[in-house]
Amino acid sequence: MNNDSSVAALADALRTEVGRLSPGERLPSSRALVERHRVSPVTVSRAIGLLAAEGLVVTRPGAGAFAARRPSPASEPADFGWQAVALAGRSVDAAGVSWLLTPPPEGAVALSGGYPHPSLQPVRALANAAGRAARRPNAWDMPRPGGVPELRAWFARSVGGGVSPGDVTVTNGGQQSLTTVLRALLPPGAPVLVESPTYLGVLAVARASGLRPVPVPVDADGVRPDLLAEAFAMSGARAFYCQPAFHNPTGAVLSAERRARVLGIARAAGAFVVEDDYARHLGIDPPPPPLIAQDADGRVVHIASLTKATAPSLRIAAVIARGPVAERIRATQLVEEFFPARPLQETLLELVSSPGWPRHLRALRTALPARRDALRAALARDLPELRPNRPAGGLHLWVRLPDGLDDVAVAEAALRAGVLVSAGRPFFPAEPPAPFLRLSYGSASSEAELAEGVRRLATVLR
Repeated sequence: MNNDSSVAALADALRTEVGRLSPGERLPSSRALVERHRVSPVTVSRAIGLLAAEGLVVTRPGAGAFAARRPSPASEPADFGWQAVALAGRSVDAAGVSWLLTPPPEGAVALSGGYPHPSLQPVRALANAAGRAARRPNAWDMPRPGGVPELRAWFARSVGGGVSPGDVTVTNGGQQSLTTVLRALLPPGAPVLVESPTYLGVLAVARASGLRPVPVPVDADGVRPDLLAEAFAMSGARAFYCQPAFHNPTGAVLSAERRARVLGIARAAGAFVVEDDYARHLGIDPPPPPLIAQDADGRVVHIASLTKATAPSLRIAAVIARGPVAERIRATQLVEEFFPARPLQETLLELVSSPGWPRHLRALRTALPARRDALRAALARDLPELRPNRPAGGLHLWVRLPDGLDDVAVAEAALRAGVLVSAGRPFFPAEPPAPFLRLSYGSASSEAELAEGVRRLATVLR
């Protein structure tokens, strides 16, 4: 047998031989194979190496080659059909939320996202705060009910309006706060009034909890009080969810005149107002005091979150409530999640108590208006037919598209063109009145990247 052509032939012969061996059984020695097949030792070595690469044999230096363990034959796919019956008809739709949390593909410009770019996050200050927090005495012990006392006191001071530390419950971030509050306030099947459009995460939470979101339209000054009163009367709802400061997605700030009217309408309806104050520290212009500062009778349940102004994984927020509802919320939190991790609470406390915190907020107040104006300038240059708003805070522009366009199709085409944007439709609890896009000026890496993202979007819209 010629050495140059015999490796494949010997390997074929050995495959048959290995197939007759049990796993772990030894092949004949190299010397025996040389004599049996009349080939050179090099040919035997190469043939066995080929079988080893295929996983048919295992070689052990000084011991020889052994038949490898055979893989189990592929089994039939498991039949999960029974689960459809057991799970019944209720579903949890995370499509909108997952779109916001999915990183953009490599090379794509992010004009969508719920958090500032890492360059705008206080990464170094957070690392230092986490190091100090981890070294605190009892940092890994169970925290007191309601949260670390010093952190509860800080949240109470930052909100103002007579809020006391005892009114504060520290929670696992804003999204978990929404889940806890809505489940505490409302039974499954109940209606809940929401702004239209609104933060799509609250729609996901409400529907997953078996609630019925009822839309109340928003304009440039926030929710429309006339339609809010009508929605309460028609639905019998006992809770209204809103974002009075830098509303997501429109950026609207509830006007002073409407703030008093909203509280009066809720009072007349015997209902709660769930105030999501997620963006207070993302203000370009100073925001008004929170609604809870005007609330004298425990009408407002306030959610204060710092995640947007810090980093996505700092999942610590606070729910502030007064009266029996506060105990209901704490009990719901205790049953569902026990308590937020104490090291994260201590980390946030270290951060907001450090000199780096006001420096970070000043840096945000400098960067965000520059980015907002850069994105608006790029739109004016490349897509002058669009008329974006000019929000006083937050991270997003709300852009109305020309009639006849499908915003979801536009977002999908934009992604293929290398720019990630958010279609407006998922932000509406019901049918949208027109096509919109939400364009984020906080998630891109630079003003130059914002301009490049608009250039790519223009190729789609043209």
